Amino acid sequence: MRRFTRTLAAVALAATMVAGTAGWASGNTQRAVTGPPPGSASWSADGVLGRELPDPARATPEQVQRFFRGLGAAEQQVLLERHPSVVGNLDGAPLELRYRANARALRASHDPRWARLAASGRQILAFDPRGRGQAAEVFGDLRSARHVSVVVPGSDIDAGTFDRRDHVYGTPAGMAKSLHAETGPGHAVIAWAGYTTPVGVGLDAATGTLAGAGAERLTRFTAGLAADGLPAPVVFCHSYGSVVCGLAASGLGATDLVVLGSPGMRADDVDGLRTTARVWAAKDDTDWIDGVPHVEVAGLGHGADPADEDFGARRVPAEDAKGHTGYFVPGTDSLRAFAAIAEGASR
Repeated sequence: MRRFTRTLAAVALAATMVAGTAGWASGNTQRAVTGPPPGSASWSADGVLGRELPDPARATPEQVQRFFRGLGAAEQQVLLERHPSVVGNLDGAPLELRYRANARALRASHDPRWARLAASGRQILAFDPRGRGQAAEVFGDLRSARHVSVVVPGSDIDAGTFDRRDHVYGTPAGMAKSLHAETGPGHAVIAWAGYTTPVGVGLDAATGTLAGAGAERLTRFTAGLAADGLPAPVVFCHSYGSVVCGLAASGLGATDLVVLGSPGMRADDVDGLRTTARVWAAKDDTDWIDGVPHVEVAGLGHGADPADEDFGARRVPAEDAKGHTGYFVPGTDSLRAFAAIAEGASR
């Protein structure tokens, strides 16, 4: 009976998505930004140091880290000044150099969409202006942190909405700031909007295409953190971001994986994620995501509900979270639980 019910739900989802989006989904369809950082061709052709620079498309974060470790401060500065967009987005490059490179790239862009990101004092760990724009920002002292968390957002997020003022706790910056304020000293949080997210409710949101591209970028990003000697992260994944995390789970090197308001992780259960991380799930009863059929058929839908007992994730209390973007609201049980997980209290 359960299998029959899931099949009916899958057919209904497929019919709804095909019929309900056929007239307009193509207008919202996004093309994932992939590949090496902007300016990589000029970087690769530059012989200013008299040696070959690491290929942004092929070099691993570990190889990038070793290359920069062999440079002096003056040589690093030369590369920053000549290629800020590459240095700022090159996983494995030193944190402090990336901050300075992205600040330089943002100041030079003169694009009003990124004006707030260019404000003095912000620690921008990644900035890619292509498409709708992608960004990552650090809250706290990442270099000295004993605990590191990464927040992965869901749909309708880009560099322009990264820290929008409405629905604050559904934005990567808002979620990361709130978690950082709730945790104690020695903790840093990264708001990572480093992939092309779906826009609105359409085929992009119902399929895993953008999530697959995002998963590749997220695993490379966390590999860059590891290459720079930072602690293994706790990764928090909101909404469609949990689809990204589900596909990336086996390669994240995370201690804990926390999903909230999830439409599914493209796995039947925790074992299907192929990760050694502890897996946690939060879902408030008032979250509209609860009405989404947790099925996958013909590439539509994202599978089992991580908050369902049969999935096998540890449940995070979220009774007072209120809606789809209430999980990081100060004073909620969910935020307190997130902070405890981030600080390792559950281990």
